[in-house]
Amino acid sequence: MSDTTDTTQPFVHWFRQSSPYIHAFRGRTFVLAFDGAAVADPDFPALIHDIALLNSLGIRLVLVHGARPQIEQRLSERKARIDYVNGLRVTDDIALACVKQAVGSVRVEIEAQLSMGVANSPMAGARIRVASGNYVTAQPLGVRDGIDYCHTGEVRRIDAEAIQQRLDDGAIVLASPLGYSPTGETFNLTANEVATAIAVALQADKLLFLAEGDGIHDTEHHLMRELSTEQAQQLLTRRQTSVDELNHLHHAVQACQRGVARTHLIDRRIDGCMLQELFTRDGIGTLITSGPFEETRRANIDDVGGILNLIRPLEESGVLVRRSREQLELEIDHFIVVERDGTVIACAALYPYAGEHVAELACMAVHPDYRKANRGGELLAYTEKAARERRIQRIFVLTTQTAHWFQERGYQAGDIDDLPVQRKLLYNYQRRSKVFIKRLEA
Repeated sequence: MSDTTDTTQPFVHWFRQSSPYIHAFRGRTFVLAFDGAAVADPDFPALIHDIALLNSLGIRLVLVHGARPQIEQRLSERKARIDYVNGLRVTDDIALACVKQAVGSVRVEIEAQLSMGVANSPMAGARIRVASGNYVTAQPLGVRDGIDYCHTGEVRRIDAEAIQQRLDDGAIVLASPLGYSPTGETFNLTANEVATAIAVALQADKLLFLAEGDGIHDTEHHLMRELSTEQAQQLLTRRQTSVDELNHLHHAVQACQRGVARTHLIDRRIDGCMLQELFTRDGIGTLITSGPFEETRRANIDDVGGILNLIRPLEESGVLVRRSREQLELEIDHFIVVERDGTVIACAALYPYAGEHVAELACMAVHPDYRKANRGGELLAYTEKAARERRIQRIFVLTTQTAHWFQERGYQAGDIDDLPVQRKLLYNYQRRSKVFIKRLEA
């Protein structure tokens, strides 16, 4: 019995953590962009399985594929010139013929994989409808800086209505990096541009770039988990990352600035990359968002459930005094929370004593997953700032197990007699909490 519990507990924990996302994503529109290298990868069936799984959860999906390696192969076979300028292919007549062949082959391969019903997998037999079509109207890129890009084009318009109709019918929409002009010309486009344009036209909830790297890195090569559009724009200006990362970042910023809620850059080579990114709180790639992914703010009545979930283990272990839901609802105006992607990961309460310029800091808690990231210190600083704004001159805290943590942050040992009269009357002599006080600078 214990062995079974040990092996299943991580799954149970993950499934419970993912359930809010499963609920929230149903009926939402996601645009997924991936290169031809993903299609050529022997593990592509695993990616198809995850796409089918997302579809089964009620997520409306638009897939946008690239075909660069397949195009290169056909050009090489014809001993044709491979010409790039500023990261864009110069598509002459020979290159356009290769582009058409390669894109058609890749599109057929994806449709075939999806039409198999994800054989030899837990999703076997799933009926997946795929709808592809001429959703993209394009125009020539023309001559720029003296370079004639020939049949290379740019997106002019997306037929969002047609795509929405296919999605409403329950189909997965498949779009290729080709566009067509009203006069019948065909233009070679980039998958990233097509995916961005479609995501903007649909006002998609998410745009996911399944890239060949794991996201955006800082100057010390650490993965940057979240970026605001302003931070991402600064990185683009400084050009402190690789060409491929800059390209993805450029389109991510464009999408967010034009109405897409969130853009994700994730490593498609990681097994289950989309599931790990979408159904865990922190994901595995880089998230670019126009709104705050994490914020510290005053609590409201909708936060009561999240606060209770956060503090309950600490109450059971005796670190915090037990609070009922009713008490918490009555006192919610005193609370400050740190919310991360819709989940309360830290909280604290500030109880001022009228006329005494003193306040009690209470019910401070940080989720175990975030205790090493200085969330507690940041929350304390926010709370102290809020106290100063209310002309509080001293903050005191009663604690049984975190004395050193508060001392390291400028709190000094006090005595029961240092407490306001009202609080002194409510002091619990059985808990024997220690008193620490900090004088706030004006």
